[in-house]
Amino acid sequence: QVQVVESGGGLVQPGGSLRLSCAASGSIFRINHMGWYRQAPEKQLELVATITSGGRIDYADSVKDRFTISRENAKNTVYLQMNSLKPEDTAVYYCKISIARRGDAWGQGTLVTVSS
Repeated sequence: QVQVVESGGGLVQPGGSLRLSCAASGSIFRINHMGWYRQAPEKQLELVATITSGGRIDYADSVKDRFTISRENAKNTVYLQMNSLKPEDTAVYYCKISIARRGDAWGQGTLVTVSS
């Protein structure tokens, strides 16, 4: 089995920063893509950022130049540094890990609230 655990969410004021972490553990042969998604209240799940095993990165237009995704392969961990946060960034953030020979594994989600 594979476990995926996110951390780092919380309440922050507009303009503030947060760093999310997501660690995968268990029976892992190799991790391919790693990514962050979010779901705001009454909205659909949307892609925030992804990073491939080769380091290719993609961002949603709404977070470009504010968010930075990175990964630490030795720890099977992906990070999301979020700066200049806006109220519209409020959502539950989910981590998705694409694992060779196993498929996708999702974390339980971590709530980010941007409010004054």
